[in-house]
Amino acid sequence: MLTAHNITKSYGTQTILQDISFSIQPKERVGLIGPNGCGKTTLLRILAGGEQPDSGHVALNPPDLRLGYLEQGFSLQFDIAFGELLNRASGDLAHLEQELVRLAHELAIRPEKPDLQEAYDDVLNRLETAVPDRYQLSSLLNHLGLEGIPAGQPVETLSGGQKTRLALAMVLLKGPQALLLDEPTNHLDIQMLEWLEDWLADFQGAALIVSHDRTFLDRTVNHILDLNPNTHQVKAYPGNYTDYLHQYRQEVEQQWQIYKDQEAETRRIRQDIARTKEQARWVEITTTSRQPNVRRYARKVARKALAREKKLNRFLTSEDRVEKPERSWQMNIEFAPEVESGKDVLHLDNLSIGYPDIQPLLTNINLSLWAGERVVLTGPNGCGKTTLLRTIAGQLQPVEGSIRLGANVHLGYMAQEQEVLNPELSALETLQAIAPMNETDARNFLHFFLFAGDKALQPVNLLSYGERARLILATLVAQGCNLLLLDEPINHLDIPSRERFEQALATFDGTVIAVVHDRYFIEQFASRLWLVEDAIIEKAL
Repeated sequence: MLTAHNITKSYGTQTILQDISFSIQPKERVGLIGPNGCGKTTLLRILAGGEQPDSGHVALNPPDLRLGYLEQGFSLQFDIAFGELLNRASGDLAHLEQELVRLAHELAIRPEKPDLQEAYDDVLNRLETAVPDRYQLSSLLNHLGLEGIPAGQPVETLSGGQKTRLALAMVLLKGPQALLLDEPTNHLDIQMLEWLEDWLADFQGAALIVSHDRTFLDRTVNHILDLNPNTHQVKAYPGNYTDYLHQYRQEVEQQWQIYKDQEAETRRIRQDIARTKEQARWVEITTTSRQPNVRRYARKVARKALAREKKLNRFLTSEDRVEKPERSWQMNIEFAPEVESGKDVLHLDNLSIGYPDIQPLLTNINLSLWAGERVVLTGPNGCGKTTLLRTIAGQLQPVEGSIRLGANVHLGYMAQEQEVLNPELSALETLQAIAPMNETDARNFLHFFLFAGDKALQPVNLLSYGERARLILATLVAQGCNLLLLDEPINHLDIPSRERFEQALATFDGTVIAVVHDRYFIEQFASRLWLVEDAIIEKAL
């Protein structure tokens, strides 16, 4: 259905994609993985026609294949009401109906024109596969958990999960035959993740999915494309993410073994060449011209050693040489609270939270948090999880009740949509604004969070989502927080960075409340769950 032929893309002198070729067939589910910044989103934009490659091309079969593209970070117009956005989507359908009537009239007058017939067939096909009426639109919104949103509510006030689902709805309304999904799981709760997994299983078209959710990839894809940031090329692996990981690790282990054997053999040959040269030199200096045969033999041995050395050097610069496997240099995070908190960290007493002039989102919250606990706060999108964290962080006032922090508690808050960052400041300036570091120390510190070279000098608004997430983590570490409120902390981190983040939290001595929907993360991390159901929070082990 979709084929990429030798796609190459560079920005200035920096190569992003190099001779990338692959095909996706009907009903295939392909996961595109790789570290943040390696070019996954660029590749999807090229496939969707939103960006042109420097060389190569994209072929669709059939040529009028309808692509549905879900962009990372949403492309929705946020400054309009929810109902107005849906009306515009329905208006697109009305436009198709009007176009069909016009083409039918033209065909009646000039039936001999093949281009009119092709245009008519195309519009008819689009109408048949799109959502044709309000009933089906309502059904789709119901499946996506969007049916209860007031028509007049501004899109910008929706939760992150609601925005993701709304963007997905706008894609599905167009009846796509192939899907390009750029991190579709961001902000989705577990219920919606499972719905999307089931929907993709029934989807008759093809799908190329960029995701860092390991459980989601295991449950949806049957092929993996691994985009290497060093070669800028993709390598295909059959199976889901777990299958890929097993194959990849075997490849790396095999490459390491071949490399070690090669290095050992190279050392042996060099030692043998050096020993032979030394023997020839020794014969040369310990004999006289009266021993021509001995000297002639020594010179012959020396020439053989030189020939072996040249042969070895040709091998070391040839394509036959196995390169040393790249070690993944991912985030190196060490949380080290400067002050240890008391045993009681947080108390919520008869707490109700929400916004003025509307019914509270959560009521009668009576919870305590003790030092060292790892709590995952989970529940449907829009139920008040982010509002609770913002209230605990002091950004919102409680509707009722109180919040009490324990002794020596230093709270750090990582916001879901990264609004705590000043988009005009660089990573270096952001860090220096909250931590007393000179430029050298700050840049060395940021180096551990993968901000190397000029990357530390780029404004926040030019950083990727994953880079912004790493910068927020850096500021929390630099401040020595001992209570972390993490709102979807791993949404924009690639898989290796998620693993490093999990390892870092395992050694963190402080206390954590995390809103997260990554099932793999929850299983590895949580010591306790706070479940939001029917406007209340229930504790679960």
